[in-house]
Amino acid sequence: MQATRALRQAAAHAERTPLIRFIGKRNIPEHVDHSPHPHPASPTGALPANFASQGNGNSHSSFSTYRDHAQQHGPLRKTIGAANGIGAQAAAHLGPVEPPKGVFFDRNELPERFRRTPLTAAEIEAVETGGATLFG
Repeated sequence: MQATRALRQAAAHAERTPLIRFIGKRNIPEHVDHSPHPHPASPTGALPANFASQGNGNSHSSFSTYRDHAQQHGPLRKTIGAANGIGAQAAAHLGPVEPPKGVFFDRNELPERFRRTPLTAAEIEAVETGGATLFG
């Protein structure tokens, strides 16, 4: 049954022609300018003064040096397992996890006026019935 279905789909796609038509033949540009330039709709029409630190718009000489310093979802590569990197010390040695004054980890730690009010039975019934009990 599945093989027949797959064959039918393959046959249907083999006859299919795209609806979009391009004018002219494909050509690949010989040279593409990757140098930074301001957006055509920018109000000033110029790049920021400190945009290019080395003249080419980035502060790393290669992708590998960028990866050594990148922190998208945490430090990459060399900081994990290093002497002062991630995992070098046990969490107990880092000290207690106490929020500074005025910072709260949970909504229930806030003063009473900032906490959520509990739902009433009528509100719960309205949510469960999709609001039908409010009009009947």
